[in-house]
Formats: sequence, C-alpha cells, structure tokens
Amino acid sequence: MTTDTDTGTRVKELADLFVRFLETNTAPDGLFTDDVFLDLTVPQWRLQAAGRDELVAVRRRGHPFLGTVPRHRVDATPTGLVLEFEEEWEDEQGGTWYCRELMRADIRDGAISEASVYCTGDWDPATRAAHAKEVDLLRP
Repeated sequence: MTTDTDTGTRVKELADLFVRFLETNTAPDGLFTDDVFLDLTVPQWRLQAAGRDELVAVRRRGHPFLGTVPRHRVDATPTGLVLEFEEEWEDEQGGTWYCRELMRADIRDGAISEASVYCTGDWDPATRAAHAKEVDLLRP
C-alpha cells in the first residue's frame, strides 16, 4: 500500500530527476517509462514524441546547449504532477537565453508515462534586455 507521503516523495524525486534531465540532456534511469508520450507546445508550433529515446531526441534538437534550471516548483496531482520551471543557457557567442515552461505529467509504475509541456519560447539576449527595460517584475 502506498501512502500520500510515499506519493509526494516520488513526485519530488521525479521533479528532481526531470530537472537533471533538463540540465544534462540525458534522461536518468527511472524518469520515463519506455513508452512515454510527449506533447510539446511552443509558440506557434506543436511537437509530439513516443518513446523514451525519441523524447530525449526532441529535447536535444530543441535545446542543444546545456544550461541550468534556476527555479522550479512541483505539485502532486491525482494522476501525477505539475512542474513549473525556468531554464537558462548560453549560446556560442556567450549570450544567455531564457524560457519558462509548465509540464503536466502522468505517472505510471513510478515513472513519467505521459507529459504535456507548454513553453513560452526561447528568449534570446535581445528579447531578455527589451523585457527588462519595459517590465518590472514583482517576483523573479
């Protein structure tokens, strides 16, 4: 029998593994089921992938540069989790890029079996500078 504490612990573990995946572009063991399904929405585009290897390939094509996840928050749901996160990375010229994302994921047998990810799109250094000039955020 699993308890709410056990479920909450596994949700946090999966969130931490997912953050590691984002920062390394390598899926840690136990993060995804072999038949995981990804539905990724970016501004004006939508991509899907079936299977762990194809999901990793989609990630590597879209984010070939390694970066960091400076902030994230995870909440358990009845079927899995919701993860809100930010990413930052540098391009070949040393410019820092940024994006915000939200993932709703289903968990089966202790691993992510289905994920819908919604991304703001990648903000290049010029977009980041224009945003900082025009908007004073109340929170980071």
